[in-house]
Amino acid sequence: MHLAAHFPGVNATTVWADPRSRSQIDFSSFVHLARTAERGKFDFFFLAEGLRLREHNGRIHDLDVVGRPESLTVLNALAAVTERLGLAATVNATFNEPYELARRLATLDHLSAGRAAWNVVTSSDAFTGENFRRGGYLDRADRYTRAAEFVATARELWDSWTPGGESRPFAHEGEQFTISGEFTVPRSPQGHPVVIQAGDSSEGREFAASAADIIFTRHGTLEAGRDFYADVKARLAAYGRQPDDLKIMPGVTVVTGDTDAEAQERAYEIRRQQVSPQNAILAAEQLWGTDLSAYDPDGPLPEIDPVLDSGLVKGRVLHGDPVGVVARWRAVAEAKGLSLRQTVIETTTRQSFIGSPRTVAAELTAFVDERAADGFILVPHLTPGGLDDFVDRVVPLLQESGAFRSEYSGSTLRSHLGLAEPVWKG
Repeated sequence: MHLAAHFPGVNATTVWADPRSRSQIDFSSFVHLARTAERGKFDFFFLAEGLRLREHNGRIHDLDVVGRPESLTVLNALAAVTERLGLAATVNATFNEPYELARRLATLDHLSAGRAAWNVVTSSDAFTGENFRRGGYLDRADRYTRAAEFVATARELWDSWTPGGESRPFAHEGEQFTISGEFTVPRSPQGHPVVIQAGDSSEGREFAASAADIIFTRHGTLEAGRDFYADVKARLAAYGRQPDDLKIMPGVTVVTGDTDAEAQERAYEIRRQQVSPQNAILAAEQLWGTDLSAYDPDGPLPEIDPVLDSGLVKGRVLHGDPVGVVARWRAVAEAKGLSLRQTVIETTTRQSFIGSPRTVAAELTAFVDERAADGFILVPHLTPGGLDDFVDRVVPLLQESGAFRSEYSGSTLRSHLGLAEPVWKG
Protein backbone atom coordinates (compact mmCIF):
# COMPACT_ATOMS: atom_id res chain seq x y z
CA MET A 1 0.00 0.00 0.00
CA HIS A 2 1.16 3.52 -0.81
CA LEU A 3 0.19 6.50 1.37
CA ALA A 4 0.47 10.24 0.85
CA ALA A 5 -0.62 13.32 2.78
CA HIS A 6 -2.53 16.22 1.25
CA PHE A 7 -2.11 19.58 2.98
CA PRO A 8 -5.65 20.88 3.74
CA GLY A 9 -6.68 23.91 1.76
CA VAL A 10 -9.41 25.21 -0.52
CA ASN A 11 -12.06 22.50 -0.34
CA ALA A 12 -15.22 21.50 1.48
CA THR A 13 -13.27 19.21 3.81
CA THR A 14 -11.35 21.68 5.96
CA VAL A 15 -12.94 22.75 9.25
CA TRP A 16 -11.86 26.34 9.88
CA ALA A 17 -13.95 26.84 13.06
CA ASP A 18 -12.28 24.07 15.07
CA PRO A 19 -10.10 25.65 17.81
CA ARG A 20 -7.27 23.31 16.81
CA SER A 21 -7.17 24.77 13.30
CA ARG A 22 -4.03 26.80 12.59
CA SER A 23 -2.49 28.92 9.85
CA GLN A 24 -2.53 27.87 6.21
CA ILE A 25 0.57 30.00 5.51
CA ASP A 26 2.83 29.76 8.55
CA PHE A 27 5.76 27.49 7.73
CA SER A 28 5.33 25.61 11.00
CA SER A 29 2.01 24.22 9.71
CA PHE A 30 3.69 22.73 6.65
CA VAL A 31 6.51 21.35 8.78
CA HIS A 32 4.14 19.70 11.24
CA LEU A 33 2.12 17.85 8.60
CA ALA A 34 5.18 16.88 6.54
CA ARG A 35 7.08 15.53 9.53
CA THR A 36 4.01 13.62 10.67
CA ALA A 37 3.77 12.03 7.23
CA GLU A 38 7.46 11.14 7.29
CA ARG A 39 7.11 9.69 10.78
CA GLY A 40 4.37 7.49 9.31
CA LYS A 41 6.72 6.44 6.44
CA PHE A 42 4.38 7.98 3.84
CA ASP A 43 5.46 8.05 0.21
CA PHE A 44 4.93 11.78 -0.31
CA PHE A 45 3.51 15.09 0.88
CA PHE A 46 1.14 16.76 -1.55
CA LEU A 47 0.35 20.45 -2.06
CA ALA A 48 -2.58 21.71 -4.10
CA GLU A 49 -2.50 24.97 -6.05
CA GLY A 50 -4.62 28.10 -5.95
CA LEU A 51 -3.99 30.66 -8.68
CA ARG A 52 -6.79 33.10 -7.90
CA LEU A 53 -9.01 33.84 -4.92
CA ARG A 54 -12.44 32.46 -5.69
CA GLU A 55 -15.45 34.77 -5.76
CA HIS A 56 -19.04 34.25 -4.73
CA ASN A 57 -21.76 36.70 -5.73
CA GLY A 58 -19.17 39.30 -6.68
CA ARG A 59 -17.11 39.07 -3.48
CA ILE A 60 -14.11 37.08 -2.30
CA HIS A 61 -15.47 33.76 -1.02
CA ASP A 62 -14.91 34.32 2.70
CA LEU A 63 -15.19 30.64 3.66
CA ASP A 64 -12.07 29.85 1.64
CA VAL A 65 -8.54 30.21 2.86
CA VAL A 66 -7.31 33.50 1.40
CA GLY A 67 -3.63 33.25 0.64
CA ARG A 68 -1.99 30.25 -1.03
CA PRO A 69 1.82 30.17 -1.00
CA GLU A 70 3.49 28.96 -4.19
CA SER A 71 3.92 25.19 -3.92
CA LEU A 72 7.48 24.70 -5.14
CA THR A 73 8.81 27.42 -2.84
CA VAL A 74 7.25 25.69 0.17
CA LEU A 75 8.52 22.28 -0.88
CA ASN A 76 12.07 23.51 -1.39
CA ALA A 77 11.99 24.71 2.20
CA LEU A 78 10.52 21.40 3.39
CA ALA A 79 13.34 19.54 1.65
CA ALA A 80 15.65 20.92 4.34
CA VAL A 81 13.57 19.62 7.27
CA THR A 82 12.68 16.15 5.90
CA GLU A 83 14.90 13.28 4.78
CA ARG A 84 12.91 10.63 2.89
CA LEU A 85 9.43 12.02 2.27
CA GLY A 86 8.48 12.72 -1.35
CA LEU A 87 7.49 16.33 -2.11
CA ALA A 88 4.70 16.82 -4.67
CA ALA A 89 3.69 20.20 -6.11
CA THR A 90 0.54 20.91 -8.09
CA VAL A 91 1.51 23.19 -10.99
CA ASN A 92 -0.77 24.18 -13.86
CA ALA A 93 0.36 23.23 -17.37
CA THR A 94 -1.96 25.84 -18.86
CA PHE A 95 -0.34 28.84 -17.20
CA ASN A 96 3.35 27.90 -17.23
CA GLU A 97 6.11 27.22 -19.79
CA PRO A 98 8.12 23.98 -20.07
CA TYR A 99 11.64 25.35 -19.69
CA GLU A 100 10.90 27.40 -16.59
CA LEU A 101 8.87 24.72 -14.82
CA ALA A 102 11.19 21.84 -15.77
CA ARG A 103 14.06 23.84 -14.27
CA ARG A 104 12.19 24.54 -11.02
CA LEU A 105 11.17 20.89 -10.65
CA ALA A 106 14.67 19.64 -11.43
CA THR A 107 16.04 22.03 -8.81
CA LEU A 108 13.67 20.64 -6.16
CA ASP A 109 14.66 17.12 -7.19
CA HIS A 110 18.33 17.92 -6.60
CA LEU A 111 17.81 19.81 -3.34
CA SER A 112 15.73 16.91 -1.99
CA ALA A 113 18.07 14.19 -3.34
CA GLY A 114 15.46 12.75 -5.68
CA ARG A 115 12.13 13.29 -3.91
CA ALA A 116 10.28 15.69 -6.25
CA ALA A 117 6.92 15.13 -7.94
CA TRP A 118 4.75 17.25 -10.21
CA ASN A 119 0.95 17.02 -10.13
CA VAL A 120 -0.04 18.15 -13.62
CA VAL A 121 -3.31 20.06 -13.76
CA THR A 122 -4.97 22.00 -16.56
CA SER A 123 -7.55 24.76 -16.78
CA SER A 124 -10.01 26.27 -19.23
CA ASP A 125 -11.18 28.74 -16.58
CA ALA A 126 -11.05 32.25 -18.05
CA PHE A 127 -11.58 33.80 -14.60
CA THR A 128 -8.32 32.30 -13.30
CA GLY A 129 -6.65 32.81 -16.66
CA GLU A 130 -7.09 36.58 -16.47
CA ASN A 131 -4.00 36.55 -14.24
CA PHE A 132 -1.93 34.93 -16.99
CA ARG A 133 -3.21 34.77 -20.56
CA ARG A 134 -4.49 37.30 -23.07
CA GLY A 135 -8.23 36.95 -22.70
CA GLY A 136 -7.65 34.40 -19.96
CA TYR A 137 -8.98 31.52 -22.01
CA LEU A 138 -7.75 28.19 -23.33
CA ASP A 139 -10.35 26.05 -25.06
CA ARG A 140 -11.32 23.03 -22.98
CA ALA A 141 -10.48 20.69 -25.87
CA ASP A 142 -6.92 22.05 -25.92
CA ARG A 143 -6.14 21.55 -22.22
CA TYR A 144 -4.85 17.99 -22.44
CA THR A 145 -3.27 18.58 -25.83
CA ARG A 146 -1.12 21.28 -24.27
CA ALA A 147 -0.53 19.26 -21.10
CA ALA A 148 0.62 16.16 -22.97
CA GLU A 149 3.12 18.12 -25.03
CA PHE A 150 4.18 20.06 -21.93
CA VAL A 151 5.06 16.86 -20.05
CA ALA A 152 6.84 15.39 -23.08
CA THR A 153 8.85 18.60 -23.52
CA ALA A 154 9.82 18.69 -19.84
CA ARG A 155 11.08 15.14 -20.12
CA GLU A 156 13.13 16.07 -23.18
CA LEU A 157 14.74 18.83 -21.12
CA TRP A 158 15.47 16.49 -18.21
CA ASP A 159 17.00 14.01 -20.68
CA SER A 160 19.23 16.65 -22.26
CA TRP A 161 21.76 15.82 -19.54
CA THR A 162 23.26 12.33 -19.72
CA PRO A 163 23.30 10.06 -16.64
CA GLY A 164 27.06 10.65 -16.66
CA GLY A 165 26.65 14.41 -16.22
CA GLU A 166 27.16 15.71 -19.77
CA SER A 167 24.95 18.52 -21.05
CA ARG A 168 23.65 18.34 -24.62
CA PRO A 169 21.64 20.90 -26.61
CA PHE A 170 17.89 20.34 -26.85
CA ALA A 171 15.44 21.28 -29.60
CA HIS A 172 11.69 20.80 -29.48
CA GLU A 173 9.24 21.80 -32.19
CA GLY A 174 5.55 21.07 -31.75
CA GLU A 175 2.07 22.55 -31.98
CA GLN A 176 2.26 24.06 -28.50
CA PHE A 177 5.96 24.78 -27.98
CA THR A 178 9.00 25.48 -30.14
CA ILE A 179 12.12 25.88 -28.02
CA SER A 180 15.82 25.11 -28.26
CA GLY A 181 18.92 25.73 -26.21
CA GLU A 182 20.68 24.11 -23.25
CA PHE A 183 19.14 23.09 -19.96
CA THR A 184 20.88 24.35 -16.82
CA VAL A 185 20.18 21.56 -14.31
CA PRO A 186 21.89 18.13 -14.46
CA ARG A 187 19.94 14.88 -14.45
CA SER A 188 18.44 14.24 -11.02
CA PRO A 189 19.08 11.35 -8.61
CA GLN A 190 15.80 9.69 -9.68
CA GLY A 191 16.15 10.47 -13.39
CA HIS A 192 12.97 12.55 -13.69
CA PRO A 193 10.60 13.97 -11.07
CA VAL A 194 7.56 11.73 -10.59
CA VAL A 195 4.54 12.87 -12.63
CA ILE A 196 1.06 12.84 -11.05
CA GLN A 197 -2.17 13.50 -12.92
CA ALA A 198 -5.46 14.44 -11.29
CA GLY A 199 -8.70 13.69 -13.08
CA ASP A 200 -11.52 11.22 -13.62
CA SER A 201 -12.68 12.15 -17.12
CA SER A 202 -11.98 9.90 -20.10
CA GLU A 203 -9.44 12.47 -21.32
CA GLY A 204 -7.77 12.50 -17.92
CA ARG A 205 -7.61 8.72 -17.72
CA GLU A 206 -6.03 8.51 -21.17
CA PHE A 207 -3.51 11.23 -20.33
CA ALA A 208 -2.57 9.40 -17.12
CA ALA A 209 -2.18 6.10 -18.97
CA SER A 210 0.13 7.69 -21.51
CA ALA A 211 2.22 10.00 -19.36
CA ALA A 212 1.75 9.76 -15.57
CA ASP A 213 3.33 7.75 -12.78
CA ILE A 214 0.41 8.31 -10.36
CA ILE A 215 -3.23 9.22 -10.93
CA PHE A 216 -4.93 11.17 -8.12
CA THR A 217 -8.59 10.35 -8.30
CA ARG A 218 -11.73 9.98 -6.24
CA HIS A 219 -14.30 7.23 -5.95
CA GLY A 220 -16.68 6.67 -3.08
CA THR A 221 -17.28 2.92 -3.11
CA LEU A 222 -15.29 -0.26 -3.53
CA GLU A 223 -17.24 -1.09 -6.68
CA ALA A 224 -16.58 2.31 -8.27
CA GLY A 225 -12.92 2.01 -7.34
CA ARG A 226 -12.59 -1.41 -8.92
CA ASP A 227 -14.24 -0.18 -12.13
CA PHE A 228 -11.93 2.83 -12.32
CA TYR A 229 -8.85 0.73 -11.51
CA ALA A 230 -9.63 -1.85 -14.20
CA ASP A 231 -10.38 0.82 -16.80
CA VAL A 232 -7.21 2.84 -16.27
CA LYS A 233 -4.88 -0.16 -15.93
CA ALA A 234 -6.29 -1.59 -19.18
CA ARG A 235 -5.31 1.58 -21.05
CA LEU A 236 -1.59 1.23 -20.26
CA ALA A 237 -0.79 -1.51 -22.77
CA ALA A 238 -1.56 0.80 -25.69
CA TYR A 239 1.43 2.90 -24.60
CA GLY A 240 3.78 -0.02 -24.02
CA ARG A 241 3.41 0.20 -20.25
CA GLN A 242 2.85 -2.39 -17.53
CA PRO A 243 0.09 -2.23 -14.86
CA ASP A 244 2.56 -1.38 -12.09
CA ASP A 245 3.93 1.59 -14.06
CA LEU A 246 0.96 3.72 -12.93
CA LYS A 247 -0.17 3.93 -9.29
CA ILE A 248 -3.83 4.71 -8.64
CA MET A 249 -4.26 6.74 -5.44
CA PRO A 250 -7.67 8.21 -4.61
CA GLY A 251 -8.00 11.11 -2.23
CA VAL A 252 -9.74 9.95 0.95
CA THR A 253 -10.83 11.22 4.36
CA VAL A 254 -10.57 9.14 7.53
CA VAL A 255 -12.30 9.46 10.91
CA THR A 256 -11.33 7.14 13.76
CA GLY A 257 -12.56 6.55 17.28
CA ASP A 258 -12.01 4.00 20.02
CA THR A 259 -15.01 2.11 18.64
CA ASP A 260 -16.87 2.11 15.34
CA ALA A 261 -19.82 3.80 17.03
CA GLU A 262 -17.64 6.56 18.48
CA ALA A 263 -16.05 7.13 15.05
CA GLN A 264 -19.52 7.47 13.48
CA GLU A 265 -20.44 10.09 16.08
CA ARG A 266 -17.22 11.99 15.42
CA ALA A 267 -17.78 11.83 11.67
CA TYR A 268 -21.28 13.25 12.01
CA GLU A 269 -20.01 16.12 14.13
CA ILE A 270 -17.24 16.85 11.61
CA ARG A 271 -19.83 16.93 8.82
CA ARG A 272 -21.90 19.42 10.83
CA GLN A 273 -18.80 21.60 11.24
CA GLN A 274 -18.00 21.37 7.54
CA VAL A 275 -21.56 22.38 6.62
CA SER A 276 -22.42 25.30 8.87
CA PRO A 277 -25.71 27.11 8.15
CA GLN A 278 -23.77 29.69 6.12
CA ASN A 279 -21.92 26.96 4.21
CA ALA A 280 -25.19 25.19 3.45
CA ILE A 281 -26.63 28.32 1.80
CA LEU A 282 -23.41 28.90 -0.15
CA ALA A 283 -23.33 25.28 -1.35
CA ALA A 284 -26.90 25.62 -2.55
CA GLU A 285 -26.17 28.94 -4.26
CA GLN A 286 -23.31 27.32 -6.16
CA LEU A 287 -25.78 24.73 -7.45
CA TRP A 288 -28.82 26.93 -8.05
CA GLY A 289 -26.71 29.79 -9.47
CA THR A 290 -28.66 32.49 -7.68
CA ASP A 291 -28.80 34.39 -4.37
CA LEU A 292 -30.51 32.23 -1.73
CA SER A 293 -29.69 34.36 1.32
CA ALA A 294 -33.42 34.78 2.09
CA TYR A 295 -33.81 31.01 2.55
CA ASP A 296 -33.63 29.25 5.92
CA PRO A 297 -30.85 26.61 5.94
CA ASP A 298 -32.96 24.60 8.38
CA GLY A 299 -35.97 24.87 6.10
CA PRO A 300 -36.91 23.09 2.87
CA LEU A 301 -34.94 23.16 -0.37
CA PRO A 302 -35.68 26.05 -2.78
CA GLU A 303 -38.55 25.28 -5.15
CA ILE A 304 -37.10 27.40 -7.96
CA ASP A 305 -35.16 25.95 -10.90
CA PRO A 306 -31.37 26.34 -11.18
CA VAL A 307 -30.06 29.31 -13.17
CA LEU A 308 -27.48 27.86 -15.55
CA ASP A 309 -24.22 29.71 -16.30
CA SER A 310 -25.22 32.58 -14.03
CA GLY A 311 -21.63 33.55 -13.17
CA LEU A 312 -22.51 33.77 -9.48
CA VAL A 313 -19.50 31.61 -8.58
CA LYS A 314 -16.09 32.22 -10.15
CA GLY A 315 -12.96 30.12 -9.85
CA ARG A 316 -14.71 26.94 -8.72
CA VAL A 317 -15.30 23.84 -10.84
CA LEU A 318 -18.87 22.56 -10.64
CA HIS A 319 -19.03 18.77 -10.97
CA GLY A 320 -22.15 17.39 -12.61
CA ASP A 321 -25.25 18.83 -14.24
CA PRO A 322 -26.93 21.32 -11.82
CA VAL A 323 -30.43 20.31 -12.91
CA GLY A 324 -29.67 16.64 -12.30
CA VAL A 325 -27.94 17.30 -8.97
CA VAL A 326 -30.85 19.44 -7.76
CA ALA A 327 -33.26 16.66 -8.70
CA ARG A 328 -31.18 14.18 -6.71
CA TRP A 329 -31.06 16.52 -3.70
CA ARG A 330 -34.83 16.90 -3.80
CA ALA A 331 -35.34 13.15 -3.96
CA VAL A 332 -33.02 12.60 -0.97
CA ALA A 333 -34.67 15.41 1.03
CA GLU A 334 -38.16 14.08 0.37
CA ALA A 335 -37.30 10.47 1.09
CA LYS A 336 -35.56 11.25 4.39
CA GLY A 337 -37.44 14.38 5.47
CA LEU A 338 -34.31 16.54 5.43
CA SER A 339 -33.82 20.30 5.60
CA LEU A 340 -31.57 22.15 3.19
CA ARG A 341 -28.58 21.94 5.54
CA GLN A 342 -29.23 18.28 6.32
CA THR A 343 -29.43 17.55 2.60
CA VAL A 344 -26.08 19.22 1.96
CA ILE A 345 -24.56 17.20 4.81
CA GLU A 346 -26.09 13.99 3.47
CA THR A 347 -25.01 14.47 -0.15
CA THR A 348 -21.66 16.27 -0.11
CA THR A 349 -19.46 15.55 2.91
CA ARG A 350 -19.45 11.87 3.81
CA GLN A 351 -16.03 10.66 4.95
CA SER A 352 -14.40 7.83 3.03
CA PHE A 353 -13.38 5.56 5.92
CA ILE A 354 -14.98 5.69 9.39
CA GLY A 355 -14.35 3.33 12.28
CA SER A 356 -11.95 2.14 14.93
CA PRO A 357 -8.29 2.07 13.90
CA ARG A 358 -8.56 -1.67 13.25
CA THR A 359 -11.70 -1.25 11.14
CA VAL A 360 -10.13 1.52 9.06
CA ALA A 361 -6.91 -0.45 8.56
CA ALA A 362 -8.89 -3.47 7.38
CA GLU A 363 -11.01 -1.44 4.96
CA LEU A 364 -7.99 0.34 3.46
CA THR A 365 -6.27 -3.01 2.99
CA ALA A 366 -9.37 -4.48 1.34
CA PHE A 367 -9.43 -1.66 -1.22
CA VAL A 368 -5.86 -2.48 -2.22
CA ASP A 369 -6.29 -6.26 -2.08
CA GLU A 370 -9.40 -6.09 -4.26
CA ARG A 371 -7.73 -3.81 -6.80
CA ALA A 372 -9.73 -0.68 -6.19
CA ALA A 373 -6.55 1.34 -5.46
CA ASP A 374 -2.79 1.05 -5.10
CA GLY A 375 -2.84 3.41 -2.14
CA PHE A 376 -4.42 6.58 -0.82
CA ILE A 377 -3.85 10.32 -0.54
CA LEU A 378 -5.19 11.33 2.87
CA VAL A 379 -7.00 14.68 3.04
CA PRO A 380 -7.31 15.64 6.73
CA HIS A 381 -9.97 18.08 7.92
CA LEU A 382 -7.64 19.98 10.26
CA THR A 383 -4.48 22.03 9.69
CA PRO A 384 -1.89 20.95 10.66
CA GLY A 385 -2.72 18.15 13.14
CA GLY A 386 -5.34 16.29 11.16
CA LEU A 387 -2.98 13.43 10.25
CA ASP A 388 -1.69 12.75 13.77
CA ASP A 389 -4.36 10.26 14.83
CA PHE A 390 -4.03 8.20 11.63
CA VAL A 391 -0.25 7.97 11.91
CA ASP A 392 -0.35 7.13 15.61
CA ARG A 393 -3.19 4.60 15.55
CA VAL A 394 -3.82 3.22 12.03
CA VAL A 395 -0.35 3.06 10.49
CA PRO A 396 1.04 0.69 13.19
CA LEU A 397 -1.79 -1.75 12.40
CA LEU A 398 -1.05 -1.57 8.67
CA GLN A 399 2.62 -2.21 9.43
CA GLU A 400 1.80 -5.07 11.77
CA SER A 401 -0.24 -6.82 9.07
CA GLY A 402 2.41 -6.29 6.40
CA ALA A 403 0.14 -4.05 4.32
CA PHE A 404 2.49 -1.06 4.67
CA ARG A 405 6.21 -0.50 5.10
CA SER A 406 7.82 -0.24 8.53
CA GLU A 407 10.87 1.57 7.15
CA TYR A 408 11.84 3.28 3.92
CA SER A 409 13.86 0.92 1.73
CA GLY A 410 15.29 3.65 -0.51
CA SER A 411 15.95 7.37 -0.57
CA THR A 412 14.08 8.58 -3.67
CA LEU A 413 10.36 8.94 -4.30
CA ARG A 414 10.59 6.47 -7.18
CA SER A 415 12.04 3.89 -4.81
CA HIS A 416 9.15 4.43 -2.36
CA LEU A 417 6.64 3.91 -5.18
CA GLY A 418 8.43 0.93 -6.74
CA LEU A 419 8.91 2.82 -10.01
CA ALA A 420 11.95 2.25 -12.19
CA GLU A 421 14.18 5.18 -13.08
CA PRO A 422 13.24 6.41 -16.56
CA VAL A 423 15.37 5.10 -19.39
CA TRP A 424 17.54 7.92 -20.70
CA LYS A 425 16.32 9.06 -24.13
CA GLY A 426 18.84 11.75 -24.90
